[in-house]
Amino acid sequence: MSFCPGLNRRQFAAITAGLTAASFGSLARAQGTWPGKPVRVVLGYAPGGGSDVMARVLSVPMNEMLGQPIIVDNKPGASGNIATVEVAKAPADGYTLLCAPTTQITANPYIFKMPIDPNKDIVPIAAVGRYSMNLVTRLGLPFKTFKDFLAYGRANPGKLTYASGGTGTQPHLVAAAMFKQAGIQAIHVPYKGSGPALQAMLTGETDMVIDPGIAFPHVRTGKVMMLATAGAKRLSQFPDMPTMREEGLPGMDFYAWIGMYSPAGTPAAVNAKISETLAKALQVQAVIDRFNGSGAEVIYENAAGFNQVIRNETQVFSSLIHELGIKGDS
Repeated sequence: MSFCPGLNRRQFAAITAGLTAASFGSLARAQGTWPGKPVRVVLGYAPGGGSDVMARVLSVPMNEMLGQPIIVDNKPGASGNIATVEVAKAPADGYTLLCAPTTQITANPYIFKMPIDPNKDIVPIAAVGRYSMNLVTRLGLPFKTFKDFLAYGRANPGKLTYASGGTGTQPHLVAAAMFKQAGIQAIHVPYKGSGPALQAMLTGETDMVIDPGIAFPHVRTGKVMMLATAGAKRLSQFPDMPTMREEGLPGMDFYAWIGMYSPAGTPAAVNAKISETLAKALQVQAVIDRFNGSGAEVIYENAAGFNQVIRNETQVFSSLIHELGIKGDS
């Protein structure tokens, strides 16, 4: 070890100890008073998508519980990577968080070249719920059931188009898995979020979309058709709609998990307080009702449980991405 000129070993040790104590004292005060200012929650997609709905619904009770504004900040683009990178490079103090679907961690690193490693540079705090993944189509197509869709798609390779919230997003990968298992060739048209993707289908730009539930109001009014769900069980909101498994695709069992993350290095006590606040917010009846109404399930998982979800999904999607050769411009 080298020492500063003019200081003996005892003087240097005393100064170092003082600085260390001051640093730990500041950290303790920061943890004890968090949050002392507004908290920004960054999202990687345009308003109207699944993670956006969840973040905005949760921000209301979290604001009341924490006594500080929760500011939802949409930074769409690059399949969520813009938001992921911004949060990873933010100060690790609990005032900049990421609310995101798991694919920003489980899929994007296998598709895009990124300036950060999402598996190391951001930390999962908690899962807050999951969305169903449902095949929704525009009106006017020559089929009205999932089985008829399969028959038409197989007989007309490359004719159908499907929108998604971006390359590598959950809707894109679920659609890719569906088409692969069904033996159908279709054209992918990516947008900057599930909201714009749904709007593109509503205006006739594309034929269909794997929807996380934001199309439910349009389904109920007859503006679009919903043919099947990609999950293992039927939806409580539409109990007569079959699962893709029931209709001949046994490998389909997909949901879109949404969670909250912080920059690596954020104090454990701050992450724990965020997780505790999320768990309490998810018990508010208004939150439960809004989640259910948008096609989501309230499912809280702490950091350990959420990390297991991420590990399992990474295995599935990394293999799918490699097998299908999905690239950043797919």
